[in-house]
Amino acid sequence: MKHVYVDTSVLLRAVLDEPNQLPEWDAFESPVTSVLAEVEALRVIDRAMRRATHPRRKPLSEDQANTTRVTLHEALGMFTRIELEPEMLAQAGRLAGPLGTLDALHLATALAWRDRSGFAAIMATHDPELAAAATLHGFTIIGLG
Repeated sequence: MKHVYVDTSVLLRAVLDEPNQLPEWDAFESPVTSVLAEVEALRVIDRAMRRATHPRRKPLSEDQANTTRVTLHEALGMFTRIELEPEMLAQAGRLAGPLGTLDALHLATALAWRDRSGFAAIMATHDPELAAAATLHGFTIIGLG
């Protein structure tokens, strides 16, 4: 699958080996994400060492976290990562709706990528609020359900 923007929720389910991973994950060809995804994922891994998170019933051990970090960096190697630019930051601040800061930054990045590339874009996300906002901006969504 080409021309797909992937948010951190999809990346994390894959590297944490959580249930309900995106079936299309192995079919990605040159997927795109924001540089934000690495920082966001590393913070989740760090927090997962201190507390149980759904669907994990206990915190990650140090060894599990280290393995997950390696897996994360290997997975990120298949992505084109888009740097955040001032125009994207400004657009993220102007987006309407109930998006949190990181989701707004993902959507603004995906919009800039789509506009520059000219592709009819697909967004992969497990986040219903981000999916709803991206749909309003013309993205086809995979990953919900």
